[in-house]
Amino acid sequence: MGKLTTIFKDTAIYGLSSIIGRFLNYLLVPLYTAQFSAASGAYGIITNIYAYVALAMVLLTFGMETTYFRFTNKTHTDSETVYGTTLITVGSISLLFAILVLLLLSPISQLMGYGDHPDYVGVMAVTIAIDAFLCIPFAHLRQQRKALKFAALKLLNIMVSILLNLIYFYFMDGKDVGYVFYINLACTVMLAVCLITEYTGFRWRLDTKLLRTMLSYSWPILVLGIAGILNQTADKMLFPYIYKGSDMHAQLGIYGACSKIAMIMAMITQAFRFAYEPIVFAGVKDKDQREMYTKAMKYFIIFTLLAFLIVVGYIDLLKYIVRNPDYWVGLKVVPIVMAAEIMMGIYFNLSFWYKIIDKTIWGAIFSGIGCAVLLAVNIIFVPKYGFMACAWGGFAGYGVAMIASYFVGQKYYPLNYPLKDIALYVWLTIMAFTVMVIVRGSQSLLVSLSVNTLFILLFVVVIIRRDLPMGKLPVIGKFFK
Repeated sequence: MGKLTTIFKDTAIYGLSSIIGRFLNYLLVPLYTAQFSAASGAYGIITNIYAYVALAMVLLTFGMETTYFRFTNKTHTDSETVYGTTLITVGSISLLFAILVLLLLSPISQLMGYGDHPDYVGVMAVTIAIDAFLCIPFAHLRQQRKALKFAALKLLNIMVSILLNLIYFYFMDGKDVGYVFYINLACTVMLAVCLITEYTGFRWRLDTKLLRTMLSYSWPILVLGIAGILNQTADKMLFPYIYKGSDMHAQLGIYGACSKIAMIMAMITQAFRFAYEPIVFAGVKDKDQREMYTKAMKYFIIFTLLAFLIVVGYIDLLKYIVRNPDYWVGLKVVPIVMAAEIMMGIYFNLSFWYKIIDKTIWGAIFSGIGCAVLLAVNIIFVPKYGFMACAWGGFAGYGVAMIASYFVGQKYYPLNYPLKDIALYVWLTIMAFTVMVIVRGSQSLLVSLSVNTLFILLFVVVIIRRDLPMGKLPVIGKFFK
């Protein structure tokens, strides 16, 4: 239980900072949606460009975060040499990327549909290059278990971003969407300064032999990462090209804004990953970690399902995150996107079997298949069904990747997952969700919220009675016996 306790502790730190950070970041959603109407398409531009940003980040880091964890914990490698080699490699690639984009700014901007605003693309290219490099110092903080420093810097970045956005869009009543990207660049430069101690104080050394070995490990992770991020962003990048209506940015903005409500799942998954990944690779040297893996999976599923019910149950309150009612037509995507995020989190948990046995090619295969499914659904159905097809495409893509990873993983690295317990919670979630949908459509808001609260509390009671030893706690324990 020691390892599992460490995961919970670090997840609490990462999770709290991630949840607070995402909550603070949510302040930008009401700010932007209040400032820009859905019809203006401004929020669609933000959604579209940040989809490209996410893909570029994967390309520039090319799996070196995970590779860094893996090689740092190998007995025959020097951790400082691994760190220096990783920094130099990612930094060089990022610098080259920024230079190439700036040299080819006009044709790239035209291709992306921003020929009239090439500054959007140029500013974000520089921002991405710096951010990609900073991923390695942040990974170093995680590897060193400096969760508090990691969390503090992430929160500082978000708070400064919010402050600058408020100054421009609220107090100065700014209208230029381009300032969103300029503010992002300013915050990234600030982070680079704050992290200076993480890339100074040691001798930078590029070990070419080590690098070749690391790249042989990381390239399947790169393919995995590309496919994985395309599962999250391909719909937002393709939408302007395949949607038939002239209001493409308006529709994309509606989808992007409402999807933000569902991002609590991304918060939980990210927090879990930040704590889980370094511990898993450190545990490779232990004789048996399998029980910890299966328990971690179980609790991850339980609490993401609880989060799903909370968001769905209080969607009529959470919708005010998106300030402008023009966007609310997209609220129907929220349960679908959240379910897709849960499957993505499960898939991430399952992915450790091939990382541990150094068969990362399987990750590339699974994610490639999932990505192909997502692209097919989008290309076939977006022209007719719009952004709803985007939501279902992600659901289908993650579902296929998750199922494939589970069955192949049981052959190469079998784990005794508590499938009956997991199935019980899934069944309870489906039943509660069905009732919530029926009640929301037929009853008043007060009745709907009351019924939803009751079902959420019942779900919590089941968790406590079955899987949390609350009865062993002093004083309050007697209420759970």
